[in-house]
Amino acid sequence: MNPKTTDRIVPINGSNSDWLEVVRTKVEALRFGSVQIIVHDGRVTQIEALEKTRFNSPREENGQSI
Repeated sequence: MNPKTTDRIVPINGSNSDWLEVVRTKVEALRFGSVQIIVHDGRVTQIEALEKTRFNSPREENGQSI
């Protein structure tokens, strides 16, 4: 399991804006990556964030475009 994974259960009786706030928080925390929203029966049931770590290529470091 990823040590940075933060599993959190959001109460079902919460408002629709609860999942929007979770998405907003995850997007703001990312520099490179994606946020996936899982929907079952028209309801958001899960939100996943995948973060990428990027390194400059030798060309980029020398000011050349790829």
